[in-house]
Amino acid sequence: MNIKESESSLFLVINYTIMNELIREKSWGVRNWKWLVPITALLIMIIAFLSLTSGLMSFAQAYAEPALYENALEKARQNERVSEVLGTIQPVDKLTILEGNVVYAEDHNAVNLTFRVTGSKGKGKMDIQANKIDGNWEYELIKIRIKKPEEEIIVLGNE
Repeated sequence: MNIKESESSLFLVINYTIMNELIREKSWGVRNWKWLVPITALLIMIIAFLSLTSGLMSFAQAYAEPALYENALEKARQNERVSEVLGTIQPVDKLTILEGNVVYAEDHNAVNLTFRVTGSKGKGKMDIQANKIDGNWEYELIKIRIKKPEEEIIVLGNE
């Protein structure tokens, strides 16, 4: 074997080694992105759908039980401080309940409900905590929060 042949052989070995190092296996993400992306998107949509529908069920239940908030409004109308600050409280429409916040617990037998109330002199937010006992709502807390002037009126309960 002469020098030219050995140089040529060495060049081929080095070139082959360099090529092997350059040709690497593609990463797992690159190889599997075609099914990974749609499945991930589908899982995100399913989680979002389940989250939204569970929240909508609470609003629908509060919407379907007007006695829950109408009785609390009646108690607030009878409170002297509420009358001084807000004036005559207007009836609550169904959209107001949907704009509020509803959290049910204990198999829909306990509720925390917040919604906006408007009176002839001002407006505020009403917070209700109630438990359903024998088909009737028993209130633990009814309070009205007013921004200007900042005040919290406890209608029922002690917090």
